Amino acid sequence: MAYTEDHIALAAEYALGTLGADERAQVETMMAVDPAFAEIVQAWAYRLGVLNQMVGSVEPRPIVWENIRAEIARTAAAQEQPARVEASPPPPPPVPDSFSLGPAEPPSESSQPLETLHPEAGPIEAPHPEPDALPDIAPQFIPQVHAPDANVVRAPQPPVVDDSNVIRLEGRVKRWRNVASAIGALAAALLVTLSLQIFLPEALPGALRPAPRIQTVEVKTPAAPLAASAQYVALLQGQGGGPAFIMTIDGATRNFTVRKVGATPEPGKSFELWLISDKLPRPRSLGVIGASDFTARPLLASYDTEVINGATYAVTVEQAGGSPNGQPTSAPVFSGKLIETVPPAPAQK
Repeated sequence: MAYTEDHIALAAEYALGTLGADERAQVETMMAVDPAFAEIVQAWAYRLGVLNQMVGSVEPRPIVWENIRAEIARTAAAQEQPARVEASPPPPPPVPDSFSLGPAEPPSESSQPLETLHPEAGPIEAPHPEPDALPDIAPQFIPQVHAPDANVVRAPQPPVVDDSNVIRLEGRVKRWRNVASAIGALAAALLVTLSLQIFLPEALPGALRPAPRIQTVEVKTPAAPLAASAQYVALLQGQGGGPAFIMTIDGATRNFTVRKVGATPEPGKSFELWLISDKLPRPRSLGVIGASDFTARPLLASYDTEVINGATYAVTVEQAGGSPNGQPTSAPVFSGKLIETVPPAPAQK
């Protein structure tokens, strides 16, 4: 079943405890007949249950209960007073008694009917009184009730305004305001929990504490560097015995410089310098020696001190630009080993 936003907000307010008695009874009825809606209410109760873990129980003061009892008694007395007034109907208005202006006189002979005075004359018509003559009978004041006059224009009745939409809108706004307050409180609780997990995890209960993080750090011990002031030189010479190149290595920076002495490359060929050591599986290229008299490279910084000191440095003749596959394509024509020319300076105390 697809639930509207009103159903979800109603479930959240029920879990938060902000519904009235009628709405709470409505939600409990829906939960009894609809298990899916009951699961939504339980989900909201689980989400908002975190707030109970952050706040402890507080016992109200005795004056609170006394104020509640006094307010209940005052409300009950105020409700009973109008009921008594409505139960006793108002007394009927008094009807005025008829009264006379003077004392009543006994009937005289002249007031007897004419038929008794002259029975043989037959009935005599009574004279009609003049319009302006005053009657002998005392006037009586009798209240008269007049029928409503149809010609009287009645005031129009005020139109009846249907405010059901206004009431429904006010209820919906109130409901969403309560949901927004609950979500804001939940977000604030989560923010406080995350802050405590980061900065003060020991203040949280055991279930909310973050798991300890184990970080493995690999520390590489650098190889013992060459002496800062030591200088090494290798004479690269061929079978004839004459030096072709002089290779100099700085012990502090491990940068090397190759000085061309008597070697001349063939046309279309290049000289390439190699490091050969029994500690390496294959020769390593140190680059092509340039056409100028000096060629400087910083390629020895990645090698250990033992490899640099015990290696053989050789020069092969390769095609222009160097070996195409990273391996020597011909036998070395010049080679040599390092010798220390400048001893390291003594440590200063």
